[in-house]
Amino acid sequence: MIEVDGSQKSGSGTILRYAVSLASLLGWDLHITNIRAKRKNPGLRPQHRLSVIACGQLSRGRAEGAEVGSKEIMFRPGKVLMGGDYGWDIGTAGSTTMLAMTVLPLALFADRPSTFKITGGLFQDFAPSAIHLQNVFFPTLRKMGIDAQLKIIRPGYVPKGGGVIELVVKPVKDKIKPLKLLRQGRVIEIKGKAISSHLKERKVSDRMAELSRNELRKGRFDPQIEVLYDTTSIQKGAALAIYAYTDTGCIIGSDIAGKLGRTSEEIGRSVARNLIDDIKANATVDRYQADLLIIYGALADGLTEYSIPRTTEHVDSNLWLIQEILGVKSEVKGNHLRIEGVGFHLK
Repeated sequence: MIEVDGSQKSGSGTILRYAVSLASLLGWDLHITNIRAKRKNPGLRPQHRLSVIACGQLSRGRAEGAEVGSKEIMFRPGKVLMGGDYGWDIGTAGSTTMLAMTVLPLALFADRPSTFKITGGLFQDFAPSAIHLQNVFFPTLRKMGIDAQLKIIRPGYVPKGGGVIELVVKPVKDKIKPLKLLRQGRVIEIKGKAISSHLKERKVSDRMAELSRNELRKGRFDPQIEVLYDTTSIQKGAALAIYAYTDTGCIIGSDIAGKLGRTSEEIGRSVARNLIDDIKANATVDRYQADLLIIYGALADGLTEYSIPRTTEHVDSNLWLIQEILGVKSEVKGNHLRIEGVGFHLK
């Protein structure tokens, strides 16, 4: 049995999600306590509860204590990983992308391709945006032999949610390949998407894009940002995502969601400045991918290496968790991260 203290390191939902995901892959029972102990509202939130349930469905397992507010669960995965078609509705603006990240490792080793239709929030603070997954993270995962495609069916924002994504995943062929992004190289192109819903009369998407372009041009970049106006969302909302491509194959992204009191101009400037900061750090991945890639590096067959903008609490938490559960060794020297993958495969 795997024993995990959820109050360790970041004390966040990341520990719960990846612990349940790894337990499902291994087919080992998991007992996790002090769930999200360091968060303002500790215990399971709807999106975390659904992550546990989703892993149980894919692995034909069951969970005890998986209720909203629960600080302790016992998760007993089954011994199979079943692909196919699944649909989940978080019921709030909880992150659809983080739920997708929880089930993605399972789908990579499932018995057949999987399609996940998830309803909830697509753009919010403290989670990668759906646009980032589409244009930055999933293209990086393809270098590891991972085939995952995401489609935005309807945008969804805080506080109502109601957005819909569809994730299609093909199982890997035997094992995940290690990732090696050793040198950032030269930025050759910057693209992006500025999206807003029911806000065309205020030109929100145009304003976000223009301020971001202006900030990037100060750094002598010439960004191409697509302006999108949506009318399908159940509420007003906005988000901006940009991403830089380098001549060594790196993709470095930055994104921010709109929220009450956060102006279009603030979003535009902040997204551009964050991207420039990560580029100046000589990183080969952005601050979001830095921790998201860790679980795949741990499962990969060989040494994964990439440079991160800085060590965050989520990087620290994920490195701790793969050591606790998989026995994976890792090392951070300066901003260079090395992960010795276990070459995971189903027996």
